[in-house]
Amino acid sequence: LPEYSINAPKGIFLTHAHIGHYSGLLFLGKEAWNSKGVPVYAMPRMKTYLETNGPWDQLVGDSNISLVQLQAEEALSLNSEIGVVPFLVPHRDEYSETVGYKIIGPNKSALFIPDIDKWEKWEKSIVEAIAEVDYAFLDATFFDAAEINNRDISEIPHPFVVESFELFSALPGDEKAKVHFIHFNHTNPLVNSNGEAYKMVLEKGFQIARINQTFEL
Repeated sequence: LPEYSINAPKGIFLTHAHIGHYSGLLFLGKEAWNSKGVPVYAMPRMKTYLETNGPWDQLVGDSNISLVQLQAEEALSLNSEIGVVPFLVPHRDEYSETVGYKIIGPNKSALFIPDIDKWEKWEKSIVEAIAEVDYAFLDATFFDAAEINNRDISEIPHPFVVESFELFSALPGDEKAKVHFIHFNHTNPLVNSNGEAYKMVLEKGFQIARINQTFEL
């Protein structure tokens, strides 16, 4: 059989222990790629969770992954050009803390917050945080409350896109253009690029992240 190559990650940064945000680590195990020492960057509780619960502890024991502990607000230099700063955000922290990341390149920087309960619950101002970066990749799990009609949406809090519209409405156009909405639930109408909600986001001056986009830092 011809050999094939795997476009393997050179490192993985975890935000928290909700299942969709770390379960991809399974593919690094002996049943799949059987990787060797892939750096996995995690906060203290997240690191302990992986070390003490199966099947994740097998990845650690078999050296499929190499855990690197992060600390909130402490910059980590990946190389001479790229730095990453984790910061805590309020979320449902049943198994681990939750963080976002500020990614600092030689020319530009980015804010990455895929999960947060509500912007007003954060001790920082999201508007000020946007002003400090060139790109802001922000939680847009739900467009509004109406899309979840079979459970109590207060149990799974996220900033609705319509709430972000209101909060960011006074921003100048160049600040709005920094915002790239990400992390859509399957119920979110933004998954339909031909839909009215999708058009509304763009008309208001914001961006919607797409698969395979590349952003230079």
